[in-house]
Amino acid sequence: MTATTNPGPLVGPDWLRDALRQQNSYQEPLTVLDVRWRLGQPSARPDYLSGHIPGAVFLDLSADLTGEHGATGGRHPLPDPADLQRVLRAAGIRADSRVVAYDDGDGLPAARTWWTLRWAGLADVSVLDGGWRAWTAAGGDTDTAVPERAPGDVTVRPGQLPVLDADGAARLAADGVLLDVRAAERYRGETEPIDPVAGHIPGAVNVPKTDTTDADGRLLPADTLRATYAAHGVTADTAIGAYCGSGVTAAHTVLALTVAGFHPALYVGSWSDWVSDPSRPVATGD
Repeated sequence: MTATTNPGPLVGPDWLRDALRQQNSYQEPLTVLDVRWRLGQPSARPDYLSGHIPGAVFLDLSADLTGEHGATGGRHPLPDPADLQRVLRAAGIRADSRVVAYDDGDGLPAARTWWTLRWAGLADVSVLDGGWRAWTAAGGDTDTAVPERAPGDVTVRPGQLPVLDADGAARLAADGVLLDVRAAERYRGETEPIDPVAGHIPGAVNVPKTDTTDADGRLLPADTLRATYAAHGVTADTAIGAYCGSGVTAAHTVLALTVAGFHPALYVGSWSDWVSDPSRPVATGD
């Protein structure tokens, strides 16, 4: 595969290394986004400054790629399209850019970045499978310089991927397959470390994110993913959606489902939005 070929939603370190070489030789419109991020922790920008993939631009998931946290909509709601367009243009992203996002290696912020940019209308977006850990383990070059990039001209066109609200999630749990991708004990309502109510959306099926990745955080092969989801009722004709606590881990499941050949929707607000209305039902147990 060459860097002029659309690689799909996942790329490996070797592909990215070749793409960076072609960019340097032929001015290919490639933007690498460093989106390292940890829930509830300070910005990972110091990690970026201490070493990153050459030419990568740092974006913070909470500050740059999600909207304001309000009474509803969940902890990581959709960004305002105008704000997102400003962020992406400042990162140098053009209308014809290829974008590759990477994180520390668990795939969560990179997958949410992938989903957000695809939702915003960018056609050529990928996640570096295994992230920063995979890049350095493969001997990839690193840099500490902050690149100067000319402003981009990308236009954000929101709504290009399917999104669920609370009512849509409830309907899907009844009529299709709604995947709850949190840890099993959170799904069952035995513990809830973040949100004020424990449990799950009635009718949702639990498939934790950890069932779809290997020990290094990389996605399992597509056929293995298909078998995993098939065991929970997902077929080519099934309407599918995913949710988690706040729409970040679920975006990783949307990525996994996409790699497996399905066309899922994301409940962006997820459980943190669901429980913001005390009239919504809550289920516990298996």
